[in-house]
Amino acid sequence: MHKNVEREVKATISKKKDFFPVQPGLEKYLRQYSREKRIPVQYRDMKHYSYSMPLIDKQGNDTLWETVYYSELDAKEIYPGLTRIYALLKTDGDMTVMEHLAVDRIDYCSFGNSNPFRVKIINNFNDNYDYFYMKVADASRIYGLELEHILSPNRITYLTDQATLVEEHIAGIPGDQFIDTHLNSDDANQTRIAKEFVKFNERCLVKLLGDMRAYNFVVDITPDFDDIQYRIRAIDFDQQSYEGKKNLYLPQFFKENLAFVKLCMKYMTAETVFQYQREERTLIANRIKTSRYQLKDLLDIMVKDSISHPEKVDQLKRELSNHYQNNIFMKCHSMGELVKTSLRIVLEKTLERQKKVD
Repeated sequence: MHKNVEREVKATISKKKDFFPVQPGLEKYLRQYSREKRIPVQYRDMKHYSYSMPLIDKQGNDTLWETVYYSELDAKEIYPGLTRIYALLKTDGDMTVMEHLAVDRIDYCSFGNSNPFRVKIINNFNDNYDYFYMKVADASRIYGLELEHILSPNRITYLTDQATLVEEHIAGIPGDQFIDTHLNSDDANQTRIAKEFVKFNERCLVKLLGDMRAYNFVVDITPDFDDIQYRIRAIDFDQQSYEGKKNLYLPQFFKENLAFVKLCMKYMTAETVFQYQREERTLIANRIKTSRYQLKDLLDIMVKDSISHPEKVDQLKRELSNHYQNNIFMKCHSMGELVKTSLRIVLEKTLERQKKVD
């Protein structure tokens, strides 16, 4: 990463990513691992709102979300169904929690690919609240969620039902807001932030998760006994293994992330960056070994699935071959094969290093 940070940060994302339906193989996987469940409200039902109003934040800025309102008749059907979905998502269907839960607000975003509905659930006993999202079930996004769950330090909770995807809310400060409000604050540990960005950058490349611009990830801040810990978490998985340009899978190449890149230039040497990259790849290799059976089931399906276009697959396999100086990528014919090959290289190199140590 260090030798590339001074390049101009350029990346071109397809204006509108295609949706890829969930095929029978992936649907069977989702049922096997308890991701597929019958839910009382589908995404298409959410589109039947009567009117909407722009959602303005506390500073008076347009959030690009709209608060939507339903007729009394539709609300009587949709709102109880949404609280049941929340119970399925959080308590595996324990409906006793529904007695004190209610839908407080529903927002819709027409910006971007997934056009999600964000549902705000409030606890009537203490006014505590939480969110979840209703989206169209796109196969590439589901693969991104599963790979994140298996290979990252983060657990992901979501459900699918036919053409509907329900995702938990991932808490944290959006990356663009973090840059504006926290990055240069007096109590920020900029060295740790730079370290986490290097590790996040590496995870995205290994998993081929693209479009990690600052507003597509959050920063989770955890006070430790003597300092602050940071973790960068992806929140948008639309661009999982879709684009053909390798640099689109490296967050360092987006101009929106330039502030993080400058931190790395300031606090990291090439040797330090290499150390953190190797650390992250070792952690990924350990997760591969721990979840090898589930990961194999997922990749066996992903290899056969179509979640991009042939010209993008051909471009990416050439660029990855050049990046790794390894022609094994040229044998791949799908995005799933490219992900599988990327993970195989991580695992094999880690095992080689461990043998040398032993």
